[in-house]
Amino acid sequence: MIFGLLVGLTTSLPASALTLSEAKSAGLAGELPNGYLGSVHSNPSAELTNLINSINQKRRSAYSNSAKDAGVTLDIMEKRVGQRLIQRTPSGQYFKTPSGHWQKK
Repeated sequence: MIFGLLVGLTTSLPASALTLSEAKSAGLAGELPNGYLGSVHSNPSAELTNLINSINQKRRSAYSNSAKDAGVTLDIMEKRVGQRLIQRTPSGQYFKTPSGHWQKK
């Protein structure tokens, strides 16, 4: 169930826009411990901000549905998925540590 959720959360915007894969590969975006995306840099472009917000809205909806199905709170589901997404982060991409620092894997 969670694997399908993870696969479905790797969506991107239209072909002309920045994709999640491009943003992660370029070190612009990374995974947060709470299962959402964040900007690695403090002043992201509008395009990156839109991408992150769009994906995070979809993730929140998916997490909410999965949490209801699993009989757990949204907070627990976010943390579970966040851990898995960070574990699956490829080398060279960023994730945020629980202490709040961006780390390149």
